[in-house]
Amino acid sequence: MNESYVECMVARKDIPFLGVLKYIIYIFTGVSLIATMAWSFVFVVPLAAFAALVWLVVPNFELEYEYLYIDREISIDKIMSKQKRKKIRTIKLSAMEFMCPSSSHQLDQYRSRNVKTSDYSSHRADAATWVIMYKDQGTEELIVLEPNEEMLKVIKGVYPRKVIEY
Repeated sequence: MNESYVECMVARKDIPFLGVLKYIIYIFTGVSLIATMAWSFVFVVPLAAFAALVWLVVPNFELEYEYLYIDREISIDKIMSKQKRKKIRTIKLSAMEFMCPSSSHQLDQYRSRNVKTSDYSSHRADAATWVIMYKDQGTEELIVLEPNEEMLKVIKGVYPRKVIEY
């Protein structure tokens, strides 16, 4: 069996406001901790709220996506703050209707119908994004990716009629 393996990492575009917000959350967490230790346990509630923000929200400020193409499937993982990894989904390319650049007119009919869209790209203006029209169990979905040239070449080699380059 001819198996291929291609790996691609895409860093999500940084939003300057989120960097400032992250430090504000850290400062308020520290102030709440000092206030709780110095004065009263009344500040435990704000401390718990800010600690929850640090634990749950701040890691999502720095995102990377990893695409793994292995044997006719694309696995998408989300890497948060270069520490935590979460598997988002696996795309079986046999259920792919087509794959084309995001600027293609092939997508016009799907955009006008408000088909569900999942975006796993960097959100950069100059990024070369591709869209997979995915049908699984009767539902249609547009999946936005930012694959490298090697991954595109492998997918086109396996599904030449489904990869549209215009």
